[in-house]
Amino acid sequence: MRELRCALAQINATVGDLEGNAGRIVEQIEAAEGLGADIVAFPELALTGYPPEDLVLRRGFVEDNLAALERVREATRGRHVTAIVGFVDYAHDVFNAAGVLRDGELCGVYHKQYLPNYGVFDEARYFRPGGGVQLFEIAGAKVGVTICEDIWYSSGPMQDQCLAGAELIVNINGSPFHAGKSRQREQMLATRALDNLVATAYCNLVGGQDHLIFDGGSAVFGPGGQLRARAELFEEQQLCVDVDIEEVRQVRLHDPRLRRLPQLEGRLTAVSEASDVGREPVAASIAAPVEDVAQVYEALVLGTRDYVQKTGFENVIIALSGGIDSTITAVLAVEALGAEQVRGVSMPSRYSSEGSVSDARALAENLGIQLDILPIEDSMQAMLGALAPLFEGLDPDVTEENLQARIRGVLMMALSNKLGALVLTTSNKSESATGYTTLYGDMTGGLAVIQDVPKLLVYELSRYANERAGREVVPISVLEKPPSAELRPDQFDEQSLMPYERLDPILQAFVEEDRSLEEIVAAGFAEADVKRVMSLVTGAEYKRRQAAPGLRITPRSFGRDRRFPIANRYRGF
Repeated sequence: MRELRCALAQINATVGDLEGNAGRIVEQIEAAEGLGADIVAFPELALTGYPPEDLVLRRGFVEDNLAALERVREATRGRHVTAIVGFVDYAHDVFNAAGVLRDGELCGVYHKQYLPNYGVFDEARYFRPGGGVQLFEIAGAKVGVTICEDIWYSSGPMQDQCLAGAELIVNINGSPFHAGKSRQREQMLATRALDNLVATAYCNLVGGQDHLIFDGGSAVFGPGGQLRARAELFEEQQLCVDVDIEEVRQVRLHDPRLRRLPQLEGRLTAVSEASDVGREPVAASIAAPVEDVAQVYEALVLGTRDYVQKTGFENVIIALSGGIDSTITAVLAVEALGAEQVRGVSMPSRYSSEGSVSDARALAENLGIQLDILPIEDSMQAMLGALAPLFEGLDPDVTEENLQARIRGVLMMALSNKLGALVLTTSNKSESATGYTTLYGDMTGGLAVIQDVPKLLVYELSRYANERAGREVVPISVLEKPPSAELRPDQFDEQSLMPYERLDPILQAFVEEDRSLEEIVAAGFAEADVKRVMSLVTGAEYKRRQAAPGLRITPRSFGRDRRFPIANRYRGF
């Protein structure tokens, strides 16, 4: 049996932290060397962090990233292990690249060939696509290196490398999370391995970067599509597995499919020879799969922690209304940062029920966080008095409702300035989609933790939080009471919107799937409801453009996933 020991280092890189990222990579190279690994692979653009966006347009940044690569190259000197490191290469133009480094040498560089330019990706803006077929002989095995999108197509760089003789494909990634993505990803990888009769090692980034969350889940598949090893989701980890290269050779003798395709000639670079040194086998680990609701919960925790810490904050403050949205936001924040770093503020008005204030207190006690009470009645009266001459003769309407939310926004930002704490906003996706939020009010803050979480999923996450803790973290009264903004007497969300059981499916069809009016109505929804939702979503675009960054957990979040003009007269309904 001929085995190649492959380590996949799914690290949490920070965009722009070239020194810190290089240090993390060097540490993982040393760890892989200690395990006797032949290869240690790192995520896509691990050296710069992913995505570096317009930093790539700065020549100084590109040069500094190349200097950081030199530090990593030097760290491989005298070592057996070959490191595959994502970085930004410059060769008459800029490339998304993977460097192959061993024993103090840069043995070769692979340039990403398929540059995604959809959804959250803008790689065609920054990089030139690579080309050609290139293989590396590492520890006696022929290894192909690809980057993320290169492996998502049935034909292309991966297949070409296999037709040139690759026995192991190492694919390095910055693949963002959304609910259900890990299953889709593994199905694709198993298919690619089986179709090309090749062992496949997939290394993914982990951590939060602005609105994106990367879930890790690095994995190794055999040439029959069998899952051989899987790293944990949402955790930094080095996954080490012995890849049976002889199995690949034997499978190809018995399976004729690749023989029906023309052989290709590729450039083969000798990196290291097979070693006769004996080593104890490593036990391949397969992390247990995680259910979708649990994945979303863990993703939001990781995204919140990294956003807060990577932007230099230590503490956060949250306006606690006693409602379900602010409650789950506080629960996630405490999970991410610890109770000492989270502070709640209750700002009751004349319309706030006693139950809402007591629910906020109960939540703060359950979480062990500080809760401050700041009534807004005096401020509200002062504002109404100042505006009275201009409002004379006009009936009260949503203006007075929004005024309450805006007073709260001013108070929260004053606390943020004074305490140096980041304000976490609490609007969910259902509200953000329909504009059922107040600009410069409850939208005020630095991070919208649940902006991509539909209302019904907010309830699922809250119930999961209690199940996870084995106790009542989210007060049962919060789960059971009808949702309300409490900005006027006897106000409930359904009066302004519709039951979320109807609203959320319509929003998914229109916002995430771009379904037409006719298609959504054909799915069983009332035409009047669909038209109303489509009108609300379209009219609220200007609000969302001014919202705080929101963590992405669905395939189509607001922001870079979904780009619509504000001045737009097309309706289609």
